Amino acid sequence: MSFREIISHSVTYMTAPGIQATHAFTTRHGGVSSGIYSTLNLAQKAGDEIENVKENYALICRAMGLDTRAIVCSNQVHGTHIRVATIEDTGKLFKPNPHEADGLITDSPCVALMVFTADCVPILLHDPIRKVIGAVHAGWRGTASNIAGEAIRKMETVFECKCSDIRAAIGPCISKCCYETDSDVASALPDFSSKYGEKFMVDLKDANRRLLDKSGVKNIEVSEECTSCKSDKYWSHRKTKGKRGTQAAIIVL
Repeated sequence: MSFREIISHSVTYMTAPGIQATHAFTTRHGGVSSGIYSTLNLAQKAGDEIENVKENYALICRAMGLDTRAIVCSNQVHGTHIRVATIEDTGKLFKPNPHEADGLITDSPCVALMVFTADCVPILLHDPIRKVIGAVHAGWRGTASNIAGEAIRKMETVFECKCSDIRAAIGPCISKCCYETDSDVASALPDFSSKYGEKFMVDLKDANRRLLDKSGVKNIEVSEECTSCKSDKYWSHRKTKGKRGTQAAIIVL
């Protein structure tokens, strides 16, 4: 099934039909930021006016029917740590975050998980049987270290989920058509790389899909959109050479 574009209260975001929990893969559209951050920038420390960022959060939360106080995120470091988020983590969105993690999981209906991307792979997970959700940020390092599989393993061990019950959605990110790399990335992901002159083209979407499948997850949806090809719709670090805002993947029970 194809991802769906939703426009609500002027905010545009994408959803995956197979994920039954409330969720969104945000786009650039529908916020109040300007210049290189126009318009729905969710990065707090990229140089945008903080009042604009706060209003952008209020807009996406209103569009999704959420309270901004429910959002829990972390400092992403391109690692594989998966953190269990609880209600005690809520209400701290605009405060210093002491936690480093590239994945979050929870069974609390009061917690909305959020990860940030601007070419890296956002993955949302939902077990409708055990009522558990997850949000994962997978750059090439996290992909090579199988952060997707680590999130599944943690859902199984902490919340007794069955991998066969878990539904996964791989959101908009840079596709193989635009992800030209040097040999360091290709050597870390040899099964998903092909030679292109002196460079390599790497498929992070397929790598994460295959890793989820290997972990036992069979219900996997993959967005066809490339953040670099569609840099008018999504933030792309590569396309803008780092002069950009940030989008997010959000999920809540």
